[in-house]
Amino acid sequence: METTQQAGEPGTAERRRRELLEAADRVVLRDGPKASMNAIAAEAGITKPILYRHFGDKAGLYQALAVRHTDALLDSLRAALDAPAERRSRVESTLDTYLAAIEARPQVYRFLMHPAEDSQAAEKGFDVGVHSAPLLRRLGEELADVIGERVDLGPGGERLARVWGHGIVGMMHAAGDWWLGERPCERAELVSGLTDLLWGRLATAGNRADGPGF
Repeated sequence: METTQQAGEPGTAERRRRELLEAADRVVLRDGPKASMNAIAAEAGITKPILYRHFGDKAGLYQALAVRHTDALLDSLRAALDAPAERRSRVESTLDTYLAAIEARPQVYRFLMHPAEDSQAAEKGFDVGVHSAPLLRRLGEELADVIGERVDLGPGGERLARVWGHGIVGMMHAAGDWWLGERPCERAELVSGLTDLLWGRLATAGNRADGPGF
C-alpha cells in the first residue's frame, strides 16, 4: 500500500510518478489503445484511486505518457537534424528516425494516436483519439522552429517555416500511419519517396547567415 510522502524526502513523489509511468508503459506495450486504468494500477501494485491521485484522471495519465514519449521522439529528431551530413541525408535521417520510432513501438504509437477499436474497450480504456492533435501540433511547431533557425526563406519566412513544419509533420504522420497498418513497402523505400516529395524548394533555399545552417 502506498503511503504519503514523508518530510525530508523531496524526490519521493517524482520517483514514484516515474515508476507509475513505467508501469503504464508496460501495459501500453502489451495492450495498446485498450490499456485500462485497472490494468495499469494492477501492474503498478496499487489501487485505481491511488493512480488517480497521482494523475488526476485518465486524461492526466495519458498526457503524462504523451509528454514522455513526445520528448524522447523530439530529442531523436533534433539529433538527426543536427547530424554533420549533407542536407538531403539529414532529411532522410529525420524521416527514418520518426518511422523507426513508430515501427519499434507500434502499440505505444496506436495508444497515443488511435482510440480503442470498439466502444466497450473505449469505455474501459483511454479515449485517446481526441488528444492526438495537440501532439502533432507540438511536433509541427518544433520542426518549424528548426526550419526557421536554419533556412533562409526570405520575407515571410517565419510563417512559411510554420507552414512547412506542420505540413511535413502531417505528411509523416499520415504516411507513417498508412505504412504501419499496411506495410506496403520497406521503410527505406518510404523514406526515399517522402524525401523526393520534399525535395523541391527546400533543396535550393540558402542557409541563414546568422544561424547554424541546414
